[in-house]
Amino acid sequence: MTDRAAYEAYEGAGELLRALAAPIRLAIVTELAVGERCVHELVDRLGAAQPLVSQHLRVLRGAGVVRGSRRGREIAYSLVDEHIAHIVADAVSHAGEAS
Repeated sequence: MTDRAAYEAYEGAGELLRALAAPIRLAIVTELAVGERCVHELVDRLGAAQPLVSQHLRVLRGAGVVRGSRRGREIAYSLVDEHIAHIVADAVSHAGEAS
Protein backbone atom coordinates (compact mmCIF):
# COMPACT_ATOMS: atom_id res chain seq x y z
CA MET A 1 0.00 0.00 0.00
CA THR A 2 1.40 3.39 -0.93
CA ASP A 3 1.73 6.17 1.63
CA ARG A 4 -1.14 8.02 -0.06
CA ALA A 5 -3.38 4.93 -0.08
CA ALA A 6 -2.55 4.22 3.56
CA TYR A 7 -3.39 7.80 4.53
CA GLU A 8 -6.71 7.60 2.66
CA ALA A 9 -7.52 4.33 4.45
CA TYR A 10 -6.78 5.96 7.82
CA GLU A 11 -8.85 8.96 6.83
CA GLY A 12 -11.78 6.70 5.91
CA ALA A 13 -11.43 4.79 9.19
CA GLY A 14 -11.47 8.08 11.10
CA GLU A 15 -14.67 9.13 9.33
CA LEU A 16 -16.27 5.81 10.22
CA LEU A 17 -15.25 6.07 13.87
CA ARG A 18 -16.57 9.65 14.06
CA ALA A 19 -19.92 8.44 12.69
CA LEU A 20 -20.05 5.74 15.36
CA ALA A 21 -18.98 8.04 18.21
CA ALA A 22 -22.46 8.57 19.72
CA PRO A 23 -23.80 5.85 22.05
CA ILE A 24 -27.22 5.89 20.38
CA ARG A 25 -25.57 5.26 16.99
CA LEU A 26 -23.79 2.25 18.48
CA ALA A 27 -27.17 1.02 19.75
CA ILE A 28 -28.74 1.55 16.30
CA VAL A 29 -25.95 -0.44 14.64
CA THR A 30 -26.38 -3.20 17.24
CA GLU A 31 -30.11 -3.36 16.47
CA LEU A 32 -29.52 -3.39 12.72
CA ALA A 33 -26.98 -6.20 13.11
CA VAL A 34 -29.95 -8.43 13.96
CA GLY A 35 -31.89 -7.37 10.87
CA GLU A 36 -33.47 -4.44 9.09
CA ARG A 37 -35.66 -2.12 11.12
CA CYS A 38 -37.98 0.82 10.46
CA VAL A 39 -37.64 4.00 12.50
CA HIS A 40 -40.64 3.17 14.71
CA GLU A 41 -39.11 -0.23 15.52
CA LEU A 42 -35.83 1.42 16.52
CA VAL A 43 -37.73 3.98 18.61
CA ASP A 44 -39.54 1.17 20.44
CA ARG A 45 -36.37 -0.89 20.98
CA LEU A 46 -34.14 2.01 22.05
CA GLY A 47 -36.67 4.04 24.00
CA ALA A 48 -35.53 7.20 22.22
CA ALA A 49 -37.60 9.91 20.59
CA GLN A 50 -38.37 9.49 16.89
CA PRO A 51 -36.73 12.76 15.80
CA LEU A 52 -33.53 11.78 17.64
CA VAL A 53 -33.42 8.32 16.04
CA SER A 54 -34.09 9.83 12.60
CA GLN A 55 -31.32 12.39 13.09
CA HIS A 56 -28.79 9.71 14.00
CA LEU A 57 -29.90 7.51 11.11
CA ARG A 58 -29.20 10.45 8.79
CA VAL A 59 -25.66 10.68 10.15
CA LEU A 60 -25.12 6.94 9.75
CA ARG A 61 -26.58 7.00 6.24
CA GLY A 62 -24.37 9.95 5.30
CA ALA A 63 -21.32 8.03 6.52
CA GLY A 64 -22.27 5.01 4.43
CA VAL A 65 -22.95 2.83 7.47
CA VAL A 66 -26.66 2.20 6.84
CA ARG A 67 -28.96 2.23 3.85
CA GLY A 68 -32.70 2.62 3.60
CA SER A 69 -35.12 0.79 1.34
CA ARG A 70 -38.81 1.46 0.87
CA ARG A 71 -41.15 -0.95 2.63
CA GLY A 72 -44.62 0.34 1.82
CA ARG A 73 -44.97 3.75 3.44
CA GLU A 74 -41.92 3.19 5.63
CA ILE A 75 -38.19 3.00 5.08
CA ALA A 76 -36.43 -0.09 6.39
CA TYR A 77 -32.83 0.52 7.45
CA SER A 78 -30.06 -2.06 7.28
CA LEU A 79 -26.29 -2.15 7.62
CA VAL A 80 -24.32 -1.59 4.44
CA ASP A 81 -21.54 -3.91 5.60
CA GLU A 82 -21.53 -6.56 8.32
CA HIS A 83 -17.99 -5.51 9.30
CA ILE A 84 -19.57 -2.51 11.02
CA ALA A 85 -21.53 -4.80 13.35
CA HIS A 86 -18.32 -6.60 14.32
CA ILE A 87 -16.49 -3.33 14.99
CA VAL A 88 -19.29 -2.15 17.27
CA ALA A 89 -19.65 -5.51 19.04
CA ASP A 90 -15.89 -5.63 19.66
CA ALA A 91 -15.84 -2.05 20.97
CA VAL A 92 -18.77 -2.72 23.34
CA SER A 93 -17.18 -5.96 24.53
CA HIS A 94 -13.84 -4.24 25.10
CA ALA A 95 -15.51 -1.41 27.03
CA GLY A 96 -17.24 -3.98 29.23
CA GLU A 97 -13.92 -5.67 30.00
CA ALA A 98 -12.28 -2.38 30.95
CA SER A 99 -14.89 -1.68 33.62
